[in-house]
Amino acid sequence: MLHHLFIQFLFLLLIPVDLAFSDLSPEYVSMTSAAHSAVIQAEDMTISSGCEHTCFPALNFVMPSEVPESLDNWWCPMACEHAFLGFSYEVTPCQSLSQLKKEFADMRTNFNSRYFGFDGGDEWETRRDILFETLHSNFKAPFVTRVVQFGSEPLFDNVLSHQDLAEQVLFARAILAGIGILVTVSELAYGYQERGGAQDVLDAIDVISVHMLPFFSTKATTGDKAWPLVQEDMDWFIEHGKGKKLYFDENGWPSVTSPSVQNNTPSAVASISSEQARASAYFQMLDSRCEDLKNAPYGGVGWFAHIYSDSQEVGYGIYGVNGKLKFQFSPRTSC
Repeated sequence: MLHHLFIQFLFLLLIPVDLAFSDLSPEYVSMTSAAHSAVIQAEDMTISSGCEHTCFPALNFVMPSEVPESLDNWWCPMACEHAFLGFSYEVTPCQSLSQLKKEFADMRTNFNSRYFGFDGGDEWETRRDILFETLHSNFKAPFVTRVVQFGSEPLFDNVLSHQDLAEQVLFARAILAGIGILVTVSELAYGYQERGGAQDVLDAIDVISVHMLPFFSTKATTGDKAWPLVQEDMDWFIEHGKGKKLYFDENGWPSVTSPSVQNNTPSAVASISSEQARASAYFQMLDSRCEDLKNAPYGGVGWFAHIYSDSQEVGYGIYGVNGKLKFQFSPRTSC
């Protein structure tokens, strides 16, 4: 759950490393990394009916050599994006530009990732201001940054009251409106529910970023049996979200427990066989429910795998700390 984080900004989209107008400057990468970390969104875009036009960041998109004059028809419509999108990715270690490129290329090439994001530390007000300044000063930023996200779990972790958080979201939206960047909050359903629903926050955000971590439910057992828990939280957000797009941004099932990852019921099993993307696994379960997720508002739910590597959060990685895949991972990107 990354509870050591305070307020972070997630959902930053970087230029796919194999496309690029020209690479983002190291200064831009370091500033956004220092500002915060991100959820990596996967970049495939097997385009569904009604979404056939080329757009960024679809895999069939050819990056122009020059930055366009406007954002018109630049981004793929959110209503055309569902199923697997990408990964959470921790950048608190401030990885080198070469490592970022290598791992982002791996996400895109081997897993059809569309979006890359960042997730980081807790001096949130200073980092917020640095990030906003960077987004405004770098003319490429609006073409590679789709959504800025407050998190992780600012309500559940009692970082701000829901009233103050809604005010911060509206402030951020006002600051970023001129460059076309959306704002959201990364939060558990329970984080809203234990504050009377925090409808003011749900009304303030542009899209809904859901922490879907059913392992922590008091009703959890194994990943392959987690759909009722996923559906319960998803339905709550649909009921209260007023038709907004839903993303499962911190979303997964652990292979091991750790001091920060402990079950809330003895029946919840953390194991490779529970996490593994096959018939008995959480991600395979999500993949098998693609059509159900697609029926959600605004073109359906897009989901991220939390997290890219166990070196970023123990137990949740697709890769182990040894750099090897822990299990086969090839979810659909559309259905």
